[in-house]
Amino acid sequence: MNAPIRILGVDPGLRRTGWGLVVMRGNSLSFVASGTIKAPLDDELAQRLLAIHVGLAEIVRVHQPDEAAVEQTFVNRDGAATLKLGQARGVAMLVPAQAGLEVAEYAPNAVKKTIVGAGHAEKAQIRAMVKVLLPRATFDTDDAADALAIAICHAHHRTARVLAKA
Repeated sequence: MNAPIRILGVDPGLRRTGWGLVVMRGNSLSFVASGTIKAPLDDELAQRLLAIHVGLAEIVRVHQPDEAAVEQTFVNRDGAATLKLGQARGVAMLVPAQAGLEVAEYAPNAVKKTIVGAGHAEKAQIRAMVKVLLPRATFDTDDAADALAIAICHAHHRTARVLAKA
C-alpha cells in the first residue's frame, strides 16, 4: 500500500482564506481538518497579508502536510481587486514553499470540473460534492469547502503530475 500523503488545499482571499487538509492513501481520501483564516477587514493590506501568513504558517506547523495546492486567481473586470487577491495568493504559495513543500496550482474551472463534473458549478454544488467525497468533512465557510475541493482536485491530478516529472 502506498504511504499516506497529507495534502493542504488553500483558497486564498483577502477577507477569508479557506484551508482544508486531506490524507490520500492509495486511491482513497479522508478528511483531516479545515477552516478559515479571517483577516481583519479594517486593517491595512500589509497587516491582512500578515494575518494570512501567520495563520497558514500555524496550520502547516500543526498539520505537517506533504504537499499543497492553491487555487489560481480568477481575473475579473476590477484590476485593482485582482492584483490584491494575487497578493493573498502569493502568501498562500509562499508559506508552504517556505516549509519545503511542492505547491501545485489549479484554475477554478479545473477544480469545479474535477469535483462536480462541470467547470461552472455553483458553491452549493461544490459543498455537496465535497460532503459526498469526504463524508466526515466539516467546514465553517464556503472558502473552507473550496479549499477541500482544491485538495481533492490535487489528489486526483497528482499522479499525472508525478509521472510528467519523471
